[in-house]
Amino acid sequence: MEKITAILIPTIYSLCFVFNFVLCVRYNMHMLQLNGYKTGEHMRWLKKNLLRQRFFVVYGVSFALALIFVILRANVLFMLIPAALSLLPLVGYNVLRLTNTKKKLVFTMRVKRLIAAYAVIVALIGIGTSFIAHNLFFCAPPFMLLVTPFFLPFVNFLMKPVEKAVGNSFINDAKRKLKENPGLVIIGITGSYGKTSLKFYLTELLKQKYDVLCTPESFNTPMGVVRTIREHLKPTHQIFVCEMGARHVGDIKEICDIVHPHHGVITSVGPQHLETFFTIDNVRKTKFELAESLPENGKLFLNADSAEITRQDGNYNRIWYGIEEKFGFYAKDIELTPLGTDFTVVSPEGETERFHTKLIGSINVLNLVGAIAVANSFDIPMNELKIAVRRIAPVPHRLELKEAGALTVIDDAFNSNPVGSKAAVETLKLFPGTRILITPGMVELGKKEDELHYKFGTYAADCCDYILLVNPYRTGKIKQGALESGFDEKRLREFDKFTDAFAFASSLKTADHKYILLENDLPDNY
Repeated sequence: MEKITAILIPTIYSLCFVFNFVLCVRYNMHMLQLNGYKTGEHMRWLKKNLLRQRFFVVYGVSFALALIFVILRANVLFMLIPAALSLLPLVGYNVLRLTNTKKKLVFTMRVKRLIAAYAVIVALIGIGTSFIAHNLFFCAPPFMLLVTPFFLPFVNFLMKPVEKAVGNSFINDAKRKLKENPGLVIIGITGSYGKTSLKFYLTELLKQKYDVLCTPESFNTPMGVVRTIREHLKPTHQIFVCEMGARHVGDIKEICDIVHPHHGVITSVGPQHLETFFTIDNVRKTKFELAESLPENGKLFLNADSAEITRQDGNYNRIWYGIEEKFGFYAKDIELTPLGTDFTVVSPEGETERFHTKLIGSINVLNLVGAIAVANSFDIPMNELKIAVRRIAPVPHRLELKEAGALTVIDDAFNSNPVGSKAAVETLKLFPGTRILITPGMVELGKKEDELHYKFGTYAADCCDYILLVNPYRTGKIKQGALESGFDEKRLREFDKFTDAFAFASSLKTADHKYILLENDLPDNY
Protein backbone atom coordinates (compact mmCIF):
# COMPACT_ATOMS: atom_id res chain seq x y z
CA MET A 1 0.00 0.00 0.00
CA GLU A 2 2.79 2.38 0.90
CA LYS A 3 4.57 1.69 -2.43
CA ILE A 4 1.38 2.37 -4.38
CA THR A 5 0.77 5.54 -2.40
CA ALA A 6 4.38 6.69 -2.90
CA ILE A 7 3.92 6.40 -6.68
CA LEU A 8 0.26 7.32 -7.13
CA ILE A 9 0.10 10.50 -5.03
CA PRO A 10 3.14 12.21 -6.64
CA THR A 11 1.87 11.19 -10.09
CA ILE A 12 -1.55 12.73 -9.47
CA TYR A 13 0.02 15.89 -8.08
CA SER A 14 2.41 16.08 -11.02
CA LEU A 15 -0.42 15.83 -13.54
CA CYS A 16 -2.39 18.48 -11.64
CA PHE A 17 0.70 20.67 -11.60
CA VAL A 18 1.23 20.38 -15.36
CA PHE A 19 -2.42 21.25 -16.00
CA ASN A 20 -2.41 24.24 -13.67
CA PHE A 21 1.00 25.34 -14.93
CA VAL A 22 -0.38 25.49 -18.48
CA LEU A 23 -3.39 27.48 -17.25
CA CYS A 24 -1.14 29.86 -15.32
CA VAL A 25 1.09 30.50 -18.34
CA ARG A 26 -1.94 30.90 -20.61
CA TYR A 27 -3.63 33.41 -18.30
CA ASN A 28 -0.51 35.52 -17.85
CA MET A 29 0.25 35.35 -21.58
CA HIS A 30 -3.27 36.67 -22.23
CA MET A 31 -2.69 39.61 -19.88
CA LEU A 32 0.72 40.31 -21.42
CA GLN A 33 -0.88 40.43 -24.86
CA LEU A 34 -3.62 42.80 -23.66
CA ASN A 35 -0.90 45.03 -22.21
CA GLY A 36 0.68 45.27 -25.67
CA TYR A 37 3.72 43.10 -24.78
CA LYS A 38 5.09 46.15 -22.96
CA THR A 39 7.18 44.69 -20.12
CA GLY A 40 7.11 47.81 -17.95
CA GLU A 41 3.40 48.36 -18.43
CA HIS A 42 2.66 44.70 -17.72
CA MET A 43 4.71 44.79 -14.50
CA ARG A 44 2.72 47.83 -13.32
CA TRP A 45 -0.48 45.93 -14.13
CA LEU A 46 0.83 42.88 -12.24
CA LYS A 47 1.57 44.97 -9.16
CA LYS A 48 -2.02 46.24 -9.12
CA ASN A 49 -3.56 42.83 -9.84
CA LEU A 50 -1.39 40.42 -7.87
CA LEU A 51 -4.42 38.92 -6.13
CA ARG A 52 -5.57 37.50 -9.48
CA GLN A 53 -2.71 35.01 -9.14
CA ARG A 54 -3.88 33.68 -5.77
CA PHE A 55 -5.26 30.41 -7.13
CA PHE A 56 -1.93 29.48 -8.64
CA VAL A 57 -0.15 30.47 -5.42
CA VAL A 58 -2.49 28.21 -3.45
CA TYR A 59 -1.66 25.33 -5.75
CA GLY A 60 2.07 26.00 -5.52
CA VAL A 61 1.90 25.86 -1.71
CA SER A 62 -0.28 22.75 -1.72
CA PHE A 63 2.00 20.98 -4.18
CA ALA A 64 5.04 21.79 -2.05
CA LEU A 65 3.23 20.45 1.03
CA ALA A 66 2.33 17.28 -0.82
CA LEU A 67 5.96 16.67 -1.76
CA ILE A 68 7.02 17.20 1.85
CA PHE A 69 4.42 14.70 3.04
CA VAL A 70 5.58 12.15 0.45
CA ILE A 71 9.25 12.64 1.30
CA LEU A 72 8.47 12.24 5.02
CA ARG A 73 6.23 9.24 4.18
CA ALA A 74 3.38 10.81 6.14
CA ASN A 75 0.02 9.14 6.60
CA VAL A 76 -2.19 9.09 3.48
CA LEU A 77 -4.89 10.96 5.42
CA PHE A 78 -2.57 13.94 5.80
CA MET A 79 -1.82 13.87 2.08
CA LEU A 80 -5.50 14.46 1.38
CA ILE A 81 -5.13 18.01 2.74
CA PRO A 82 -2.79 19.26 0.02
CA ALA A 83 -4.66 17.11 -2.47
CA ALA A 84 -7.87 19.00 -1.70
CA LEU A 85 -6.04 22.32 -1.85
CA SER A 86 -4.66 21.44 -5.26
CA LEU A 87 -8.20 21.40 -6.67
CA LEU A 88 -8.85 25.03 -5.73
CA PRO A 89 -7.01 26.46 -8.74
CA LEU A 90 -9.32 24.51 -11.02
CA VAL A 91 -12.22 26.44 -9.52
CA GLY A 92 -10.20 29.65 -9.72
CA TYR A 93 -9.32 29.13 -13.36
CA ASN A 94 -12.97 28.49 -14.16
CA VAL A 95 -13.80 31.88 -12.64
CA LEU A 96 -11.07 33.52 -14.76
CA ARG A 97 -12.25 31.69 -17.86
CA LEU A 98 -15.79 32.97 -17.40
CA THR A 99 -14.65 36.57 -16.95
CA ASN A 100 -12.02 36.60 -19.70
CA THR A 101 -14.20 36.24 -22.76
CA LYS A 102 -14.31 39.78 -24.16
CA LYS A 103 -11.07 39.65 -26.11
CA LYS A 104 -9.62 36.18 -26.22
CA LEU A 105 -5.95 35.29 -26.31
CA VAL A 106 -4.83 35.24 -29.95
CA PHE A 107 -2.14 32.65 -30.63
CA THR A 108 -0.08 34.86 -32.90
CA MET A 109 3.42 33.88 -34.00
CA ARG A 110 4.76 36.17 -31.30
CA VAL A 111 2.81 34.31 -28.62
CA LYS A 112 4.07 30.99 -29.99
CA ARG A 113 7.66 32.24 -29.92
CA LEU A 114 7.24 33.40 -26.33
CA ILE A 115 5.76 30.06 -25.27
CA ALA A 116 8.60 28.17 -26.97
CA ALA A 117 11.25 30.36 -25.31
CA TYR A 118 9.55 30.01 -21.94
CA ALA A 119 9.34 26.20 -22.29
CA VAL A 120 13.03 25.96 -23.17
CA ILE A 121 14.07 28.08 -20.18
CA VAL A 122 11.82 26.13 -17.79
CA ALA A 123 13.22 22.83 -19.12
CA LEU A 124 16.79 24.07 -18.65
CA ILE A 125 16.00 25.10 -15.07
CA GLY A 126 14.48 21.68 -14.39
CA ILE A 127 17.45 19.82 -15.88
CA GLY A 128 19.90 22.07 -14.09
CA THR A 129 18.33 21.57 -10.68
CA SER A 130 18.23 17.78 -11.19
CA PHE A 131 22.01 17.78 -11.49
CA ILE A 132 22.40 19.81 -8.31
CA ALA A 133 20.13 17.80 -6.03
CA HIS A 134 17.38 15.27 -6.56
CA ASN A 135 15.10 16.81 -3.90
CA LEU A 136 15.66 20.28 -5.33
CA PHE A 137 14.32 18.99 -8.63
CA PHE A 138 11.02 18.16 -6.92
CA CYS A 139 10.82 21.71 -5.53
CA ALA A 140 11.40 23.31 -8.93
CA PRO A 141 7.86 22.80 -10.38
CA PRO A 142 5.95 24.56 -7.57
CA PHE A 143 8.62 27.24 -7.53
CA MET A 144 8.17 27.84 -11.27
CA LEU A 145 4.41 28.06 -10.77
CA LEU A 146 4.85 30.72 -8.13
CA VAL A 147 7.25 32.84 -10.19
CA THR A 148 5.51 32.43 -13.59
CA PRO A 149 3.61 35.77 -13.35
CA PHE A 150 6.97 37.54 -12.96
CA PHE A 151 9.14 35.21 -15.04
CA LEU A 152 7.00 35.51 -18.18
CA PRO A 153 7.59 39.28 -18.60
CA PHE A 154 11.29 38.57 -17.99
CA VAL A 155 11.28 36.12 -20.91
CA ASN A 156 9.39 38.74 -22.93
CA PHE A 157 12.20 41.19 -22.17
CA LEU A 158 14.83 38.66 -23.25
CA MET A 159 12.97 38.10 -26.52
CA LYS A 160 12.89 41.82 -27.33
CA PRO A 161 15.83 41.71 -29.79
CA VAL A 162 14.25 38.75 -31.59
CA GLU A 163 10.86 40.49 -31.82
CA LYS A 164 12.51 43.70 -33.00
CA ALA A 165 14.26 41.82 -35.81
CA VAL A 166 11.02 40.08 -36.81
CA GLY A 167 9.11 43.36 -36.64
CA ASN A 168 11.71 45.15 -38.77
CA SER A 169 11.41 42.51 -41.47
CA PHE A 170 7.62 43.01 -41.56
CA ILE A 171 8.01 46.81 -41.59
CA ASN A 172 10.47 46.66 -44.48
CA ASP A 173 8.06 44.44 -46.40
CA ALA A 174 5.21 46.92 -45.79
CA LYS A 175 7.41 49.83 -46.93
CA ARG A 176 8.24 47.90 -50.08
CA LYS A 177 4.54 47.45 -50.85
CA LEU A 178 3.89 51.16 -50.33
CA LYS A 179 6.72 52.07 -52.72
CA GLU A 180 5.19 49.80 -55.33
CA ASN A 181 2.05 51.98 -55.21
CA PRO A 182 3.47 55.53 -55.57
CA GLY A 183 0.09 57.05 -56.44
CA LEU A 184 -1.47 55.96 -53.15
CA VAL A 185 -2.69 58.88 -51.00
CA ILE A 186 -2.35 58.19 -47.26
CA ILE A 187 -4.58 59.90 -44.68
CA GLY A 188 -3.54 59.49 -41.07
CA ILE A 189 -6.19 59.75 -38.33
CA THR A 190 -5.39 60.07 -34.65
CA GLY A 191 -6.95 61.49 -31.50
CA SER A 192 -7.74 60.66 -27.90
CA TYR A 193 -11.23 59.58 -28.97
CA GLY A 194 -13.35 59.55 -32.10
CA LYS A 195 -10.63 58.31 -34.45
CA THR A 196 -12.11 54.86 -35.12
CA SER A 197 -15.61 56.21 -35.81
CA LEU A 198 -14.33 59.00 -38.07
CA LYS A 199 -12.12 56.50 -39.91
CA PHE A 200 -15.09 54.29 -40.78
CA TYR A 201 -17.31 57.25 -41.71
CA LEU A 202 -14.61 58.77 -43.92
CA THR A 203 -13.95 55.45 -45.66
CA GLU A 204 -17.64 55.13 -46.57
CA LEU A 205 -17.74 58.67 -47.94
CA LEU A 206 -14.54 58.38 -49.97
CA LYS A 207 -15.80 55.14 -51.53
CA GLN A 208 -18.25 57.28 -53.53
CA LYS A 209 -15.36 58.16 -55.82
CA TYR A 210 -12.22 56.24 -54.84
CA ASP A 211 -10.93 52.72 -54.16
CA VAL A 212 -10.20 52.92 -50.43
CA LEU A 213 -8.35 50.74 -47.93
CA CYS A 214 -8.62 51.43 -44.20
CA THR A 215 -7.13 49.77 -41.15
CA PRO A 216 -9.75 47.31 -39.87
CA GLU A 217 -11.33 47.43 -36.38
CA SER A 218 -8.76 48.93 -34.00
CA PHE A 219 -5.62 47.97 -35.94
CA ASN A 220 -3.94 51.22 -34.92
CA THR A 221 -0.55 50.05 -33.62
CA PRO A 222 2.60 49.97 -35.77
CA MET A 223 2.31 46.22 -36.32
CA GLY A 224 -1.44 46.47 -36.88
CA VAL A 225 -0.85 49.04 -39.62
CA VAL A 226 1.96 46.94 -41.09
CA ARG A 227 -0.25 43.86 -41.11
CA THR A 228 -3.00 45.78 -42.91
CA ILE A 229 -0.58 46.88 -45.62
CA ARG A 230 1.04 43.48 -46.07
CA GLU A 231 -2.22 41.51 -46.17
CA HIS A 232 -4.72 43.90 -47.79
CA LEU A 233 -3.06 46.64 -49.85
CA LYS A 234 -3.65 46.17 -53.60
CA PRO A 235 -2.27 48.08 -56.61
CA THR A 236 -5.81 49.31 -57.35
CA HIS A 237 -6.18 51.16 -54.05
CA GLN A 238 -6.12 54.94 -54.41
CA ILE A 239 -6.44 56.04 -50.77
CA PHE A 240 -5.26 54.43 -47.53
CA VAL A 241 -7.08 55.67 -44.40
CA CYS A 242 -4.73 54.81 -41.55
CA GLU A 243 -5.85 54.98 -37.92
CA MET A 244 -2.97 55.74 -35.54
CA GLY A 245 -3.24 54.90 -31.84
CA ALA A 246 -0.85 55.85 -29.07
CA ARG A 247 -0.18 55.08 -25.42
CA HIS A 248 3.28 56.64 -25.18
CA VAL A 249 5.08 59.70 -26.53
CA GLY A 250 6.58 58.79 -29.90
CA ASP A 251 4.00 56.15 -30.85
CA ILE A 252 2.42 58.26 -33.62
CA LYS A 253 5.81 59.21 -35.05
CA GLU A 254 6.71 55.52 -35.21
CA ILE A 255 3.67 54.83 -37.42
CA CYS A 256 4.26 57.96 -39.52
CA ASP A 257 7.85 56.85 -40.18
CA ILE A 258 6.40 53.68 -41.71
CA VAL A 259 3.57 55.07 -43.86
CA HIS A 260 4.57 58.75 -44.42
CA PRO A 261 1.02 60.23 -44.52
CA HIS A 262 0.12 62.94 -47.03
CA HIS A 263 -2.78 64.38 -44.98
CA GLY A 264 -3.92 64.05 -41.39
CA VAL A 265 -6.91 64.32 -39.06
CA ILE A 266 -6.68 64.95 -35.31
CA THR A 267 -10.08 64.25 -33.77
CA SER A 268 -9.41 65.22 -30.16
CA VAL A 269 -6.87 65.73 -27.41
CA GLY A 270 -8.02 64.80 -23.92
CA PRO A 271 -7.34 62.86 -20.71
CA GLN A 272 -6.92 59.41 -22.24
CA HIS A 273 -4.18 56.87 -21.32
CA LEU A 274 -2.86 59.19 -18.61
CA GLU A 275 -1.30 56.23 -16.81
CA THR A 276 1.28 56.11 -19.61
CA PHE A 277 1.20 59.70 -20.92
CA PHE A 278 1.12 61.26 -17.41
CA THR A 279 0.10 64.75 -18.67
CA ILE A 280 -2.28 66.29 -21.20
CA ASP A 281 0.69 68.15 -22.71
CA ASN A 282 2.27 64.79 -23.56
CA VAL A 283 -1.00 63.65 -25.13
CA ARG A 284 -1.19 66.77 -27.31
CA LYS A 285 2.49 66.54 -28.26
CA THR A 286 2.03 62.91 -29.33
CA LYS A 287 -1.11 63.55 -31.41
CA PHE A 288 0.62 66.41 -33.21
CA GLU A 289 3.45 64.10 -34.20
CA LEU A 290 1.10 63.38 -37.12
CA ALA A 291 1.05 67.07 -38.05
CA GLU A 292 4.85 67.25 -37.88
CA SER A 293 5.10 64.30 -40.28
CA LEU A 294 3.00 65.83 -43.07
CA PRO A 295 4.59 67.27 -46.21
CA GLU A 296 4.46 71.02 -46.81
CA ASN A 297 1.33 70.78 -48.96
CA GLY A 298 -0.36 68.28 -46.64
CA LYS A 299 -3.79 69.18 -45.24
CA LEU A 300 -4.36 68.92 -41.49
CA PHE A 301 -8.02 68.58 -40.42
CA LEU A 302 -8.56 69.65 -36.82
CA ASN A 303 -11.49 69.48 -34.41
CA ALA A 304 -12.16 73.12 -33.54
CA ASP A 305 -14.25 72.09 -30.50
CA SER A 306 -11.24 70.55 -28.75
CA ALA A 307 -9.66 73.24 -26.58
CA GLU A 308 -6.36 71.37 -26.37
CA ILE A 309 -6.12 71.21 -30.17
CA THR A 310 -6.73 74.94 -30.60
CA ARG A 311 -3.92 75.63 -28.11
CA GLN A 312 -1.30 74.03 -30.34
CA ASP A 313 0.96 76.40 -32.27
CA GLY A 314 2.58 75.45 -35.56
CA ASN A 315 2.81 76.31 -39.23
CA TYR A 316 0.24 73.82 -40.52
CA ASN A 317 -2.15 73.88 -43.46
CA ARG A 318 -5.18 73.72 -41.14
CA ILE A 319 -8.77 72.96 -42.08
CA TRP A 320 -11.12 73.19 -39.10
CA TYR A 321 -14.36 71.33 -38.41
CA GLY A 322 -16.74 71.32 -35.46
CA ILE A 323 -20.13 72.02 -33.94
CA GLU A 324 -19.62 74.59 -31.22
CA GLU A 325 -17.08 76.72 -33.08
CA LYS A 326 -18.68 78.21 -36.20
CA PHE A 327 -15.79 78.32 -38.66
CA GLY A 328 -14.29 75.96 -41.22
CA PHE A 329 -16.73 73.10 -41.77
CA TYR A 330 -19.36 73.15 -39.04
CA ALA A 331 -22.78 71.73 -38.21
CA LYS A 332 -25.85 73.76 -37.25
CA ASP A 333 -29.58 73.22 -36.75
CA ILE A 334 -28.97 69.79 -35.20
CA GLU A 335 -32.14 67.80 -34.46
CA LEU A 336 -31.54 64.69 -32.39
CA THR A 337 -34.24 62.02 -32.14
CA PRO A 338 -34.27 58.33 -31.14
CA LEU A 339 -34.55 57.52 -34.86
CA GLY A 340 -31.42 59.41 -35.88
CA THR A 341 -30.10 62.91 -36.42
CA ASP A 342 -30.70 65.72 -38.92
CA PHE A 343 -28.12 68.46 -39.29
CA THR A 344 -26.87 71.08 -41.71
CA VAL A 345 -23.22 71.39 -42.68
CA VAL A 346 -21.72 74.73 -43.67
CA SER A 347 -18.47 74.73 -45.68
CA PRO A 348 -15.73 77.41 -45.43
CA GLU A 349 -17.07 78.85 -48.72
CA GLY A 350 -20.58 79.20 -47.24
CA GLU A 351 -22.12 76.24 -49.07
CA THR A 352 -24.81 74.49 -46.99
CA GLU A 353 -26.31 71.00 -47.18
CA ARG A 354 -28.87 69.20 -45.02
CA PHE A 355 -27.97 65.65 -43.92
CA HIS A 356 -29.78 62.81 -42.17
CA THR A 357 -28.06 59.93 -40.41
CA LYS A 358 -29.20 56.86 -38.50
CA LEU A 359 -26.50 57.66 -35.93
CA ILE A 360 -27.45 59.28 -32.63
CA GLY A 361 -25.66 61.75 -30.44
CA SER A 362 -23.81 65.00 -31.02
CA ILE A 363 -20.46 63.21 -30.80
CA ASN A 364 -21.38 61.27 -33.96
CA VAL A 365 -22.42 64.49 -35.72
CA LEU A 366 -19.00 65.94 -34.90
CA ASN A 367 -17.23 62.91 -36.38
CA LEU A 368 -19.47 63.02 -39.46
CA VAL A 369 -18.66 66.68 -40.02
CA GLY A 370 -14.96 65.82 -39.88
CA ALA A 371 -15.45 63.01 -42.42
CA ILE A 372 -17.50 65.30 -44.68
CA ALA A 373 -14.77 67.96 -44.48
CA VAL A 374 -12.09 65.52 -45.63
CA ALA A 375 -14.25 63.94 -48.36
CA ASN A 376 -15.28 67.35 -49.71
CA SER A 377 -11.63 68.39 -49.81
CA PHE A 378 -11.07 65.35 -52.04
CA ASP A 379 -13.39 66.84 -54.65
CA ILE A 380 -16.61 65.09 -53.64
CA PRO A 381 -19.43 67.70 -53.55
CA MET A 382 -21.44 67.75 -50.32
CA ASN A 383 -24.71 67.06 -52.13
CA GLU A 384 -23.17 63.81 -53.44
CA LEU A 385 -22.38 62.75 -49.88
CA LYS A 386 -25.98 62.86 -48.62
CA ILE A 387 -26.87 59.28 -49.60
CA ALA A 388 -23.60 57.93 -48.21
CA VAL A 389 -24.16 59.71 -44.87
CA ARG A 390 -27.70 58.33 -44.68
CA ARG A 391 -26.34 54.83 -45.35
CA ILE A 392 -23.63 54.87 -42.65
CA ALA A 393 -24.26 52.26 -39.95
CA PRO A 394 -23.19 52.69 -36.33
CA VAL A 395 -19.72 51.47 -35.47
CA PRO A 396 -20.13 48.45 -33.14
CA HIS A 397 -20.20 49.36 -29.43
CA ARG A 398 -20.12 53.11 -30.09
CA LEU A 399 -23.61 54.49 -29.35
CA GLU A 400 -25.05 51.53 -31.23
CA LEU A 401 -28.84 51.11 -30.89
CA LYS A 402 -30.10 47.57 -30.30
CA GLU A 403 -33.81 46.85 -29.97
CA ALA A 404 -34.72 44.06 -27.57
CA GLY A 405 -38.48 43.93 -27.19
CA ALA A 406 -39.61 46.00 -24.24
CA LEU A 407 -36.25 47.74 -23.96
CA THR A 408 -33.66 49.42 -26.14
CA VAL A 409 -29.94 49.02 -25.50
CA ILE A 410 -27.60 51.88 -26.37
CA ASP A 411 -24.30 50.05 -26.65
CA ASP A 412 -21.42 52.44 -25.98
CA ALA A 413 -19.27 49.76 -24.39
CA PHE A 414 -16.04 50.39 -26.30
CA ASN A 415 -13.38 52.12 -24.22
CA SER A 416 -15.26 54.94 -22.49
CA ASN A 417 -13.54 58.31 -21.99
CA PRO A 418 -14.45 61.57 -20.22
CA VAL A 419 -15.75 63.37 -23.32
CA GLY A 420 -17.53 60.33 -24.77
CA SER A 421 -19.18 59.37 -21.49
CA LYS A 422 -20.61 62.87 -21.06
CA ALA A 423 -21.91 62.84 -24.63
CA ALA A 424 -23.39 59.37 -24.11
CA VAL A 425 -25.47 60.25 -21.04
CA GLU A 426 -26.60 63.48 -22.70
CA THR A 427 -27.76 61.37 -25.65
CA LEU A 428 -29.58 59.03 -23.26
CA LYS A 429 -31.43 62.04 -21.84
CA LEU A 430 -33.06 62.62 -25.25
CA PHE A 431 -35.01 59.36 -25.14
CA PRO A 432 -38.65 59.54 -23.96
CA GLY A 433 -38.77 56.73 -21.41
CA THR A 434 -37.00 55.26 -18.39
CA ARG A 435 -33.30 55.94 -18.82
CA ILE A 436 -30.87 53.51 -17.18
CA LEU A 437 -27.09 53.81 -17.07
CA ILE A 438 -24.85 50.77 -16.51
CA THR A 439 -21.15 51.53 -16.15
CA PRO A 440 -17.97 50.20 -14.50
CA GLY A 441 -16.33 53.59 -14.91
CA MET A 442 -13.34 54.59 -16.99
CA VAL A 443 -9.73 53.40 -16.99
CA GLU A 444 -6.21 54.70 -17.64
CA LEU A 445 -6.97 58.15 -16.28
CA GLY A 446 -3.98 58.19 -13.93
CA LYS A 447 -4.11 60.67 -11.06
CA LYS A 448 -7.18 62.39 -12.56
CA GLU A 449 -9.35 59.27 -12.27
CA ASP A 450 -11.18 60.35 -9.08
CA GLU A 451 -11.80 63.87 -10.40
CA LEU A 452 -13.12 62.68 -13.77
CA HIS A 453 -15.25 59.93 -12.24
CA TYR A 454 -16.81 62.46 -9.88
CA LYS A 455 -17.67 64.73 -12.85
CA PHE A 456 -19.15 61.76 -14.70
CA GLY A 457 -21.39 61.15 -11.69
CA THR A 458 -22.68 64.73 -11.85
CA TYR A 459 -23.46 64.39 -15.58
CA ALA A 460 -25.21 61.07 -15.05
CA ALA A 461 -27.34 62.47 -12.22
CA ASP A 462 -28.79 65.05 -14.59
CA CYS A 463 -29.53 62.60 -17.42
CA CYS A 464 -30.53 59.24 -15.90
CA ASP A 465 -33.46 57.75 -14.01
CA TYR A 466 -31.37 54.85 -12.69
CA ILE A 467 -27.60 54.51 -12.25
CA LEU A 468 -26.22 50.97 -11.94
CA LEU A 469 -22.53 50.83 -11.05
CA VAL A 470 -20.36 47.75 -11.65
CA ASN A 471 -17.30 47.04 -9.47
CA PRO A 472 -17.97 49.31 -6.46
CA TYR A 473 -14.25 49.57 -5.62
CA ARG A 474 -13.75 51.46 -8.92
CA THR A 475 -16.92 53.54 -9.07
CA GLY A 476 -17.04 55.19 -5.63
CA LYS A 477 -16.40 58.68 -7.00
CA ILE A 478 -19.14 58.29 -9.64
CA LYS A 479 -21.54 57.42 -6.83
CA GLN A 480 -20.37 60.38 -4.76
CA GLY A 481 -20.72 62.79 -7.69
CA ALA A 482 -24.25 61.57 -8.48
CA LEU A 483 -25.53 61.65 -4.89
CA GLU A 484 -24.01 65.06 -4.15
CA SER A 485 -25.78 66.33 -7.28
CA GLY A 486 -29.12 65.35 -5.76
CA PHE A 487 -29.65 61.94 -7.38
CA ASP A 488 -32.09 59.66 -5.55
CA GLU A 489 -30.02 57.11 -3.61
CA LYS A 490 -32.78 54.51 -4.01
CA ARG A 491 -32.26 54.60 -7.79
CA LEU A 492 -28.51 54.05 -7.57
CA ARG A 493 -27.40 50.43 -7.19
CA GLU A 494 -24.01 48.73 -7.06
CA PHE A 495 -23.16 45.30 -8.51
CA ASP A 496 -20.09 43.08 -8.64
CA LYS A 497 -20.81 41.81 -12.14
CA PHE A 498 -21.95 43.46 -15.34
CA THR A 499 -24.41 40.62 -16.00
CA ASP A 500 -26.09 41.16 -12.62
CA ALA A 501 -26.54 44.87 -13.34
CA PHE A 502 -28.05 44.16 -16.75
CA ALA A 503 -30.37 41.50 -15.30
CA PHE A 504 -31.60 44.02 -12.70
CA ALA A 505 -32.18 46.67 -15.38
CA SER A 506 -34.08 44.19 -17.54
CA SER A 507 -36.31 43.14 -14.63
CA LEU A 508 -37.31 46.68 -13.63
CA LYS A 509 -41.05 47.23 -13.94
CA THR A 510 -41.66 50.56 -15.64
CA ALA A 511 -44.72 52.22 -17.15
CA ASP A 512 -42.87 53.25 -20.30
CA HIS A 513 -40.14 51.99 -22.60
CA LYS A 514 -36.73 51.35 -21.08
CA TYR A 515 -33.49 52.65 -22.57
CA ILE A 516 -30.32 51.06 -21.16
CA LEU A 517 -26.99 52.77 -21.84
CA LEU A 518 -23.99 50.45 -21.56
CA GLU A 519 -21.16 52.90 -20.98
CA ASN A 520 -17.86 51.01 -21.16
CA ASP A 521 -17.14 47.34 -20.65
CA LEU A 522 -13.74 46.93 -19.05
CA PRO A 523 -11.21 44.76 -20.88
CA ASP A 524 -10.01 41.52 -19.31
CA ASN A 525 -6.87 43.04 -17.83
CA TYR A 526 -9.06 45.34 -15.73
